[in-house]
Amino acid sequence: MADQPLPLSVWPTAQQPASAQRTGWYVPGSTAHPAKMLPAIARHAIAAYSQPGELVLDPMCGIGTTLVEATRLGRDAVGVELEPRWADLARANLAHAHAAGATGRVVTGDARRLLDLLGRELSGRVALVVTSPPYGSSVHGQVDARPGQGVVKYDNAYSADRANLGRVGPTTLLAALAEILIGCHELLRPGGLLVLTARPWRRREQLVDFPGQLARTAEAAGLVPFGRNVALLVGLRGDGLVARPSFFQLDRVRKARARGLPLRIIAHEDVLVFRQAGPSPADRRRERR
Repeated sequence: MADQPLPLSVWPTAQQPASAQRTGWYVPGSTAHPAKMLPAIARHAIAAYSQPGELVLDPMCGIGTTLVEATRLGRDAVGVELEPRWADLARANLAHAHAAGATGRVVTGDARRLLDLLGRELSGRVALVVTSPPYGSSVHGQVDARPGQGVVKYDNAYSADRANLGRVGPTTLLAALAEILIGCHELLRPGGLLVLTARPWRRREQLVDFPGQLARTAEAAGLVPFGRNVALLVGLRGDGLVARPSFFQLDRVRKARARGLPLRIIAHEDVLVFRQAGPSPADRRRERR
């Protein structure tokens, strides 16, 4: 990711369960989204990398976690979300948690067209981008034990649309994310920062280094590595760590161990930080014409 290793910091972001972090600030329907960003991660990133009154963007905002936490901290916020269902929830969450003196809005549309959706007047005005791209489906969804049906899985898909980035293959996903990150580069002010949160995931029991793929994609979009963090997805009880895995994580690991594969729970997210430092590849191509 860089010629020299970046300093690594650890964020203890799950002292409270996710449900407790959202209590009072998010409408009840928010739990339906299969891959919500942990509010403490968004809040920590916004507090660390922006100032009150600055503009924060999430180009794949889902139910609006980044936007809610930004307005709570006195930042202005704008988000883009492809799925009308999640965009409506993001608007409801913003209205529910509105902070005095700050503004937030959600635009429904494809983040690959950021400049068209948000207007070129925002170019160079965004101080911080915080987003969590979609990744493997192995940890997503809700479960319920129902009489006569066993364990039933629900709310486990981003969308019924097969073109949604939560459902496409890895090559298509990374190509789309490259377009989105180039758009973010153009919207960021000089020296502005972009935060990507992601975790490695498994495909056919093989670990996929999604954070590493994202880092290379961001650098190809003209963004410069600035920081590297680990957000622990565990609670603290005295001096001990309390794991908070999903049902799907536990189920997958237990089944793998029963087959003799010594898998472990993934209990962290990578938080990768990049800086806007000059023209993007798209800008340079335009200059050469």
